[in-house]
Amino acid sequence: MRVAAVPGFPQAGRAKLADVAKLAGVSVGTASKALNGGGRMRPETRQRVLAAVEALDFRPNQHAQSLHTGRSWTVGLMTTDGIGRFSTPVLLGAEDALGAGKISVLLCDTRGDAIREQHHLRNLMDRRVDGIIVTGRRTDPRSPLTGIEPIPTVYALSPSVDPDDMSVVSDDRSGARLAVDHLLATGRTRIAHVTGPAHHAAARDRAQHTVELLEQSSLALSTGRVHFGEWSETWGRRAAETVLRAAPDTDAFFCGNDQIARGVADSLRENGVDVPGRVAVVGYDNWDVMALACRPPLTTIDMNLAEVGRQAALRLLDAIGGKPEPGVRTVPCRLVVRESS
Repeated sequence: MRVAAVPGFPQAGRAKLADVAKLAGVSVGTASKALNGGGRMRPETRQRVLAAVEALDFRPNQHAQSLHTGRSWTVGLMTTDGIGRFSTPVLLGAEDALGAGKISVLLCDTRGDAIREQHHLRNLMDRRVDGIIVTGRRTDPRSPLTGIEPIPTVYALSPSVDPDDMSVVSDDRSGARLAVDHLLATGRTRIAHVTGPAHHAAARDRAQHTVELLEQSSLALSTGRVHFGEWSETWGRRAAETVLRAAPDTDAFFCGNDQIARGVADSLRENGVDVPGRVAVVGYDNWDVMALACRPPLTTIDMNLAEVGRQAALRLLDAIGGKPEPGVRTVPCRLVVRESS
């Protein structure tokens, strides 16, 4: 968008801080404080400075600003998820929040390799980043970064094992409750739970919450146990046949992810079982590739990953500003209802 020239001032984009101060009718020092968010001044004064910035299309000298504030105005985003299935929404949410504060983002993909992680970490420290957000592809707690004590760090999706660190995670208990409550509300009482490997925190935690929530309603899993396996459609197809052989009266499947749920739905359809007429299916993740391609389209739990990233970024900004809040913060999930239930 072109900015109209202001008579008596430099061409848009070439203005200096002194020009902003002159147009706003304040001192250069006051203009600087208004732009940096510091100092005590009346709101209308700060607004005049911001209006002058817009009118002149003023672009601060980032190098000079860094020297003045002692900040680089950059943040590192470190991920272990080379595929990006889970980390990409987290990173996008974080970048949106950071971008609002005019902070540049440096993305580092460690691909789950410890040596590569240390290499990226050294580069971020050499660039004097103001903070770091760490995320991954699993919800399992991870060891904290080492040797970065002066740099505020927030762990998103994959929490730090250190309770004194700052972590933001999706609330699996709220996700399981949404799924179970939805199935119970639609009249299902014989619910099977099919999920991923038992050594994954996501599978283990969601299974535990499901069992506890059913017990609170004086119910139990239709087959009497959780079916742990793989995060795959193939496992979902096999598991569906196993469940219906063991408990033919099963009227719902709550699955640990959308891939498993799509495999379950495929198996039910191939065996002539009406979904959702006879059996309802609910997944987890709200992965469009799976949920929308499923037949019928899949009811699922959205982990709200963009909000996880946004909250992580906001906590990081607070920590950079000298107000860290140690501990784990959870972000509620959302139920997305489609034709499978």
